[in-house]
Amino acid sequence: MQYFAEGSPTTVISDTQAAELLGRMLDELGPLRRVLILPPDLTRLHSWAGEITVMLYKRLKASAHVEILPTLGTHEPMTTDELGTMFPGLPPEVFRPHNWRRDLVRLGEVPGEFVHEVSEGKLDYSIACEVNKLVVEGEWDRIISVGQLVPHEVSGIANYNKNVFIGAGGADAINKTHFLGAVYGMERMMGRADTPVRKVLDYMTANFAQDLPLSYILTVRALDESGALVTRGLYAGDDDACFLQGAELCRRVNVDLLDEPIEKAVVYLDPAEFKSTWLGNKAIYRTRTAMADGGELVILAPGVKRFGEDAEVDRLIRAYGYRGTPATLHAVEKHADLAANLSAAAHLIHGSSEGRFAITYCPGQLTRNEVEGVGFRHADLDEMMRTYDPAKLADGTNTLPTGERIFYISNPGLGLWALRSQFEE
Repeated sequence: MQYFAEGSPTTVISDTQAAELLGRMLDELGPLRRVLILPPDLTRLHSWAGEITVMLYKRLKASAHVEILPTLGTHEPMTTDELGTMFPGLPPEVFRPHNWRRDLVRLGEVPGEFVHEVSEGKLDYSIACEVNKLVVEGEWDRIISVGQLVPHEVSGIANYNKNVFIGAGGADAINKTHFLGAVYGMERMMGRADTPVRKVLDYMTANFAQDLPLSYILTVRALDESGALVTRGLYAGDDDACFLQGAELCRRVNVDLLDEPIEKAVVYLDPAEFKSTWLGNKAIYRTRTAMADGGELVILAPGVKRFGEDAEVDRLIRAYGYRGTPATLHAVEKHADLAANLSAAAHLIHGSSEGRFAITYCPGQLTRNEVEGVGFRHADLDEMMRTYDPAKLADGTNTLPTGERIFYISNPGLGLWALRSQFEE
């Protein structure tokens, strides 16, 4: 069932309009006693999922018991301050943490034969479908998954059932879907709704989630002509219709198709959002298709202080580095610790330029030795911020007073930059 589908490349949805749409959806769902909301965490601060979660809670709290489970995936639990930033006004006691290694219930298994088929013969492992036990054991009248549709390096377009089976899922699915996407090739998937990982997630939905009272609320966001972030689309439903409609709008407004490759890109990472290369490497994922051979990507990362969100993943990144696909696949074959953490291996593939262009990282809280130790170039943050001052740059092509031309991106999490010829093919 679809509750609403509002959006276009020129639409701007206000708080008032969103509240009206959400109210209509809740009216159609009927009386609800117990509701679980699944929003993303602070790494999706700009998704509008926080604001929607607040609207839902305020509408439901008088008549229903409501709990909120941020879909952390492998990310660190949110602090009280972070919860207050993303979900202003909501009481901390309504939030529940997700532990991707322990708090799980197994729903089933995607067979290796299916994975072999969707991966075009590249992989043949089975994938366990697990979710946080709260999802299954809470006796919910409705589970509402909230999130943003945006080009994504693992699934093609983020959210919908990914938010449930990966965001609130377990290590096996997280590791193996990430590796599936990396081996298949993220350039073949980003900005597309039909991908191998999405087929695996759809298999889980069709075969293991029929008894879960799931509904989805999906946003599409983009920068307007003035550079302000606005909501272009809002979709809700119980099946993939809301995803497919929203994904088409996402492709239209979040994929920036370029006629020529980028010789030099400068990407800024907001320190409130990006504290690790695990997250900050969106600067690489979302630009890699558009970068010219022999070009340079400069990443201004004042908040980056570690590599992984998880201590073990951080160790693996330091040990094996961003060395490209062949080196990473070789390391997976030879080293049991990396083979047991395939999402980390996938991340190492995603975070490499595959030797095509240089990546210069300028982190606020990592040393030159640490940065160069994982395979990146290093440059001093203060010096590079003076040269490429975000306050003086506009998204897109800029010509500096020195005559240097750069392509600037103020937030890589908002879209995908690709060559028109490659994407259309």
